[in-house]
Parts: sequence; structure tokens; C-alpha cells
Amino acid sequence: MNLTALLIFIGIYAVAVASPGPGVAAVVARAMGTGTRRTLPFIAGIVLGDLTWFALVVGGLAVLAQSFQIVFTIIKYAGAAYLLYMAWKLWRAPARGIEEQPQVKGEGFKLVLGGLGMTLGNPKTMVFFLAILPQVISISAMTPLAIAELCFVMVVVLSAIMTGYAMLADSARRFIATPERMRAVNRATGGVMAGVAVAVAAR
Repeated sequence: MNLTALLIFIGIYAVAVASPGPGVAAVVARAMGTGTRRTLPFIAGIVLGDLTWFALVVGGLAVLAQSFQIVFTIIKYAGAAYLLYMAWKLWRAPARGIEEQPQVKGEGFKLVLGGLGMTLGNPKTMVFFLAILPQVISISAMTPLAIAELCFVMVVVLSAIMTGYAMLADSARRFIATPERMRAVNRATGGVMAGVAVAVAAR
């Protein structure tokens, strides 16, 4: 790809990713409640979701995706339901210190699916790619190398920004020294996660 066009895409995509929204709120809430490490699988799911929408647009499948809106509606509600489940787990989490607890078996995979479901349930991501990509490169003229370059950029930018949010939230969490304060944080972040779930379902 032309370097100028690629830089333009990076800038626009980074601003879009960093803008507060359900994804950012969910990552921050998760990191505040459980730490950075146990938020990474959820971020991986968000990355996979963006790549999926990108593939649909590049493959000319956007119209097909809109035709099968019921499928994405089901995915949206499934993602919202899992976010509610995470909110309930955070709300019910026992009051304890800030040390990260070991990840339970299968949790990482479930978190990936949760992030993926939340992202696929948001068709605004597809609209973003439909609006931005033609300004950067003609979709019909895309080569495999250009697609690979854009995918690489998306993985790096999205992962870096979301991980940065998670680390900032985790750092704030580490100022909390007592179980009583940790209980308050768990319930506050659980409430935020529940709010994100409602926002996703209402889209």
C-alpha cells in the first residue's frame, strides 16, 4: 500500500479504537476487576471480531451480512448475555486483596468468545470499514499483500490501545489495598459491565 494511505488508515483507526465505547468500557471494567493478564483473552476476542468484519467488507460480503441480520442479532444477544454473566461474577466476587487469582480452566476461551460476540454484535464496525476503506484504497484493487498489511496494522493498533486501557485500569486497581475497597471496585466494575451489556443489546 501507499505509505501515506496506510498512515491515514492507522490514524483514523487508532482514533476510532481509542474513542470511549462499549469495547473500551468492557476492557476497563474487566481489568479493574481481575487485572491485565486475565483481560488479554477478552481483548483477543475483540481483535478477532474486528478482523472478521474487515474480512466481510473486503470479501464483498457486507450485503450478505446485512441479508442475514438475524444471525448477527443472535450473536449480539449472546455477547450481551455473556457480558451480563461477567458482570454478575464481578458483583459476586469475594472481597480479597488485589493479587491476581489463577485463571480457571476454560476461562480464557470463554473470554475470547465474549469479546468476539460483543464485536460481531456491533454492525457499526462494518459501517466504519465500508466508509473508511474506499478513502484509503479501492476494495476491488486490494492485493493479498495490502490486505495482510491492513490486518497487521489492525492487530497491532487495536491490541496496543486496548492493552493500554487495561494496564491503566489495573494500575488504578493496585491503589486499592483493602478487601472492603476491592468489594466496592468489583461491584462498580460489575455495574459498568452490566451497562455495557445493556448498551450492546439495545443497539
